[in-house]
Amino acid sequence: MKPTLIGALLGAILAWAALAHGLGGFLLMALFMAIGALAARVAGGRVDMRAIRDALTGRRSSS
Repeated sequence: MKPTLIGALLGAILAWAALAHGLGGFLLMALFMAIGALAARVAGGRVDMRAIRDALTGRRSSS
């Protein structure tokens, strides 16, 4: 899929959440979408969770 189409679909989904469920539903859906995207990247091998943990705990810099 092209990034423009993905962005448009994401915008439509978040707009639906905002209209149907208010601000709380919007924020909750955005949070779950971000968690799902991160989980997919971890499962696909694109994100190393150990490097993220080390950067957050100060063991290694993020740069």
